[in-house]
Amino acid sequence: MKKIGFSFLVLLFLNFLSSAQNQRNSQNNQSSEHLNNINKLGTVYSSITRFYVDETNNSKIVEDAIKGILENLDPHSTYTNAEETRKLNEPLEANFDGIGITFNMLLDTLYITQVHAGGPSQKVGLLAGDRIVKVDDTPIAGVNMANSDIIKLIRGKKGTLVRIFVKRSSSPDLLEFLITRDNISIYSIDACYMADATTGYIRLSRFASTTINEFKTALYRLQKEGMKNLILDLQENGGGYLHIAYALADQFLDSGRLIVYTQGDKMRRSDAISTDDGLFTKGKLVILINEGSASASEIVAGAIQDWDRGVIVGRRSFGKGLVQRSFDLPDSSMIRLTVARYYTPSGRYIQKPYEKGNSYAYKHDLIDRYNKGELLSADSIHFPDSLKYQTLISKRTVYGGGGIMPDIFVPIDSARFTPYHSRLNGMGVIYRFSMRYLDSYRKELQKLYPNFKIFKDKFNISDALLVELQDMGTENNVLFNEDQFNKSKEYLSLQLKALIANALFDNSEYFEIINARSDSFLCALEIINDDDVYFKILK
Repeated sequence: MKKIGFSFLVLLFLNFLSSAQNQRNSQNNQSSEHLNNINKLGTVYSSITRFYVDETNNSKIVEDAIKGILENLDPHSTYTNAEETRKLNEPLEANFDGIGITFNMLLDTLYITQVHAGGPSQKVGLLAGDRIVKVDDTPIAGVNMANSDIIKLIRGKKGTLVRIFVKRSSSPDLLEFLITRDNISIYSIDACYMADATTGYIRLSRFASTTINEFKTALYRLQKEGMKNLILDLQENGGGYLHIAYALADQFLDSGRLIVYTQGDKMRRSDAISTDDGLFTKGKLVILINEGSASASEIVAGAIQDWDRGVIVGRRSFGKGLVQRSFDLPDSSMIRLTVARYYTPSGRYIQKPYEKGNSYAYKHDLIDRYNKGELLSADSIHFPDSLKYQTLISKRTVYGGGGIMPDIFVPIDSARFTPYHSRLNGMGVIYRFSMRYLDSYRKELQKLYPNFKIFKDKFNISDALLVELQDMGTENNVLFNEDQFNKSKEYLSLQLKALIANALFDNSEYFEIINARSDSFLCALEIINDDDVYFKILK
């Protein structure tokens, strides 16, 4: 027995040595292949730069090579140059230096859509609806300038001065403003208000560095106003920072629950677990999603659905289940490389299918959904049995393989969006008309409607005003169509009222008016106010 035991130990030791040697050989082979591939790329680059018949842009050759490599991996592994990287990161960071306005360029005219409260522009008297004609000595109007070039002119280091010239209908001459640039905050919450006596509404546009602090502030405010239930609007929210998604889901879940887990071929499984820091773990919760809700939005919606914590209302989300990590390059450019997949608590992988190297089909998926009727009817959506999962508490059936399918489907309201309305909207006529009206009647409006409640209850768009809108459309080559106008009339009036409210008051007021005719919002409000319906959905 001792001989057998000794022989076994010797054999085990020899197997270990053999395994270790094989591993070293494998690593050496991989290292050799890695070195050969790098040398191969270097030789191609060197040959082109030294011998190619024509003059070459060497930086562009490298960028094109990087893009080509990444495009053949997956749709979300991307390269951005230094300028693109700065623009990409900016909306997710807390702030930048500027003058505190939001603008929209329409037909070579730059309209100020919003003046940020307490910002430098508000302090000197700039108003929503003002048209910027010149920045310092550089003309803006009528020169077809790109938004990025305008931003470069307007922004600058905190404490520096910029001279803005604007056209305002109440003044025959250009108005001149000397503005001291300051630090401007970027907000991720578009709207926050009480939808009724006990239901709060928060619309989140991105998952940025300040999102959780903003959300907590909004939640405290609504709770002070009597909020018991919450509608969280993630429609058109394309995502952002992953850790912010974890933190937001944490606000709704009891401690110790899996929010999401990530895993990749070269990355071990990593679990995000909820803590005891949640501020809204008990009240009724409805989350709104649609085909524009992606990534971080889907992590939150997936966790809430899998734990039967709230009701998901709307349409199937985008379907992004891949996790990217940023790698900075020496010239401040960057690659965002997919390093893992993420899975909802029930184990769902919600990435929609893609073919490597075929980004066209992937990017046109939403058009395909519309053409197949998916945005109009839930019956057009079919999932194979292999994609069926169960929620973790009530064992309800949910689906993976291409976004989060809501508990309650709400079709897109296609009737109100006629070609005539789309043409007016696309040509910027609706927005420019609202700004022209505001510019002409601002003082009268402020006197008649000193607060939003009075405006909401008493201000209406008259038929005469809609005739003026038609005339402005005709002036801009939008041919009037009576049938289509009548179909879109109610929504046109609502849109105009909301745009005027946004300029007179704030973004929340815009959504409060628009939501009054939003099918998804009204469905959510009806569900959240009916205990029988709400809890039946979750069981």
